[in-house]
Amino acid sequence: MSKRKIVVLGMGIIVQALVACGKQTPAEPAAAAPAPEPAAAVAAAAPVNELGKSVYGKTCAMCHAAGVAGAPKPGNKDDWGPRIAQGNDTLYKHALEGFTGSKGMMPARGGSTSLQDGDVKAAVDFMVAQSH
Repeated sequence: MSKRKIVVLGMGIIVQALVACGKQTPAEPAAAAPAPEPAAAVAAAAPVNELGKSVYGKTCAMCHAAGVAGAPKPGNKDDWGPRIAQGNDTLYKHALEGFTGSKGMMPARGGSTSLQDGDVKAAVDFMVAQSH
């Protein structure tokens, strides 16, 4: 079997694992809420993309946190810089439809077919914000 076929077969196995792992499960009960912060501290903090952060944590982090299959790690400007330069429309398209490039592959919707377009775009926005 050629090396290329082995790589493609291996990526197929990874995608299947991601599909199985990417299924949404009910959230665990929330812990006790922390004491409210003073208004000045809240106003000074940058807004957090809560939806994107949640989707990233439940689905995207499985590959992006460790760089599996060439997935760029959030915060790594060297990995994200060329991707960010292509523009959000290209990033969204690759995340929604999937993409195979010279550095690896991205399964459509991160392997979680139940994710809505807005969920995927929010996760992309969250990772991009971490990587500027």
